[in-house]
Amino acid sequence: MQLEEGQRVIQQALLRGRLCVVVGHCHVKYHGRAASKLSQGDRLLVVKPDGTFLVHQGKKMAAINYQGPGAIVSAELKEGALLVKAERSKPMNEVIEVSFDSLQAAHSFTLKDDENLRLFGSERQLADLLEQDLALIEPGLKPLKKEAFMRKGRIDLMAQDKKGALVAIELKRRNAGLDAVTQLKRYVDELSKRQKFEVRGILCAPEITANALKMLEREGLEFFKLDYEVSNPSAKIKGLEKKQKMLNEFR
Repeated sequence: MQLEEGQRVIQQALLRGRLCVVVGHCHVKYHGRAASKLSQGDRLLVVKPDGTFLVHQGKKMAAINYQGPGAIVSAELKEGALLVKAERSKPMNEVIEVSFDSLQAAHSFTLKDDENLRLFGSERQLADLLEQDLALIEPGLKPLKKEAFMRKGRIDLMAQDKKGALVAIELKRRNAGLDAVTQLKRYVDELSKRQKFEVRGILCAPEITANALKMLEREGLEFFKLDYEVSNPSAKIKGLEKKQKMLNEFR
C-alpha cells in the first residue's frame, strides 16, 4: 500500500469517526511524562473514534505505546514518511509520533456497540444461587445475610449451621490462593471478636492451591469445591436443585 493511500484512509476515518487500523514498518517516539523511542519494526496501530491511540507489537497483550481517550490524532506525509501523531494537553502535554516508511494495510470500520457488558457467573450471582440451597455445602445451613460488610471488605454469605454457629462463606469464581484464605481468616477473626458464639469460615471455589489448602487447614477453616457452569444468560451450580427458604422467609 502506498503511503498516500494510507494517509487518505486515516484522514477519512478521523473525519467520519471510524475505527482505523494500520499495519506497517515504523519507528515510534513519545514525549510527555517521560521520553522514549522505539526503533524500526513492524507494528499495528489502532486509532479509535474517541481518540484512543494504541501501538502494538507482534507479541504480548498490552500496547507498547498508547494514549487514552481524548487524544487529537493527525496524519501527514513528511520527509518521505507517513507521520501519525496523537497529542494530549490534559492532564499534561503528551505526544506519540508513529512514522511509517512502508505500509502493509490501512483500513477503517464503523463499529456499533451497545456498551453493555453482562458478566455471568460473578461471585454475587453465585451467592444468589447458593442462598437457595446452602445444604449443598452442608446440611442444616441456613442463610442469614448476603454481602455482610466488615472493617476491610465484605463477606459473600453469612449463614448459621444446625448447631447455631455463625458461618462466613467466601466465594471465588476461580482457583483460590493464599490471598483468599487470608481474606477469609480476617473475616472470621473479626466476627469472633464481635460474637460470643462459635464462628466458622468456609471457602468455596472450583479449586485451591496446595499452599492455600495447607494454610486453610492450619487456621481451622474449611474448603468446599464449587462446581459451576457459565452460559448465556446465566450460571448454574452443579448439584444445586432444590429451593431453600430465602432470607426474607426466615424473618
